[in-house]
Amino acid sequence: MGVVDLRSDTVTHPTPAMREAMYRAEVGDDGWGEDPTVHRLEELAAQRLGQEAAVFVASGTMGNLVGVLTHCGRGDEVILGDESHIFWNEVGGVSTLGGVHVRTVHNEEDGTMSLAVIEAAIRPDNVHFPRTRLICLENTHNRCSGKALTPEYTRQVVELAHGHGVSVHLDGARIFNAAVALQVSPSVLVAGADSVQFCLSKGLSAPVGSLLCGSGAFIQEARRWRQTVGGGMRQAGVIAAAGIVALETMVDRLADDHANAAYLARGLAAIPGVLIAPETIQTNIVIFRVQGIPWDAFMQRLAASGVKISNYWGGLLRMVTHYGIQREDIDQALEAVRSVMAGIE
Repeated sequence: MGVVDLRSDTVTHPTPAMREAMYRAEVGDDGWGEDPTVHRLEELAAQRLGQEAAVFVASGTMGNLVGVLTHCGRGDEVILGDESHIFWNEVGGVSTLGGVHVRTVHNEEDGTMSLAVIEAAIRPDNVHFPRTRLICLENTHNRCSGKALTPEYTRQVVELAHGHGVSVHLDGARIFNAAVALQVSPSVLVAGADSVQFCLSKGLSAPVGSLLCGSGAFIQEARRWRQTVGGGMRQAGVIAAAGIVALETMVDRLADDHANAAYLARGLAAIPGVLIAPETIQTNIVIFRVQGIPWDAFMQRLAASGVKISNYWGGLLRMVTHYGIQREDIDQALEAVRSVMAGIE
């Protein structure tokens, strides 16, 4: 039995078609804007998201950072969820590097933030307050079990924000998972947002890279910020080629990951001591708790059985399905969980 790695969909390996495309990629110096494969990827990304332009960045964290820095100046304020990836997992970069003040509001279990709460958090014009410049959404929502925000909700937030002269940035690291789950075009999910970032290196299985999309003027300014944070690249067509294959061939198969996640959640729910509501699993992220054993001891015993998982703060455990994980791998993981839980004294 091999190792079943469910820590994240970032552990995916490139497909054979990606490796071939990388080998044959036509390249140039992207720092000079001369890499034709990067150009094709950026054009394809913008088209898929219904945006005017896009810029290729090294990671989702960089894409969000560059997006926020392009929208906000030092001392400006961004409103985002208290369970958002930008707040929890991006090293406070928008504050550390951009001097941007972060104001968190409560994330509901479905990843949304109450419209009334968002509106109450928007600062009035007062010399004592930072200026509210930006609202950040996340779709799918990582820490909220991979929930997908509906087009209707995003539209309401955009209308609210724009009514107050505030922009909207969408952290769409897994936006294609949301599109597949809701059976809508990704362009519909991001309609009205002033910028959106999505990852190639998660469910789409490319080895590296993300795209930041927006208007032509926004992306032109974002390129300057990308350079500021050290994100300028040279013969990046080698990795951009894999991103093109990802967008062209790896989106529809995300439904398989979602089906595997639902199967995994139902199996976990049947194991005594595992706390999970399987009906809440919507995409490829399965979050649960265990009782009767410390979470870290549970993870260690599971790893000794050949199953790797990850954890959030406070004992929330996470399994993520992805390319390379088959139904038999899920069965192996479930058997390992049963064994660990059965061995609790």
